[in-house]
Amino acid sequence: MAALYEDLVVWQKAMALTREVYLLAKCLPDDERFGLISQLRRCAVSVPSNIAEGQGKASSGEFRNHLGHARGSLYELQTQLRLTVELGYVSTARADGVREQATEVARLLNALMNSLK
Repeated sequence: MAALYEDLVVWQKAMALTREVYLLAKCLPDDERFGLISQLRRCAVSVPSNIAEGQGKASSGEFRNHLGHARGSLYELQTQLRLTVELGYVSTARADGVREQATEVARLLNALMNSLK
């Protein structure tokens, strides 16, 4: 296991994804500030936060549990990204780029979770 959560590639990629979500959220209308914008940001931030928190836990089982929470937040994010397109707030191409990043993070999360079994 990595000495620090910052050393984990999955955490680094999750941080990059979170930055991209914050940039995308700026494209949404102001009346979504307390709705979709807030939800997008919260679930995006939850992914690297849960990875970091889990890495600091005493057991691999606890770490794996937090990775599961991160994956759940990631799937929530992917759903909300789809909604931004369906509502016409963001282009399909823009959302697809962020969804590709999310898919990569999901792949890395799954691999890390499997390594902790």
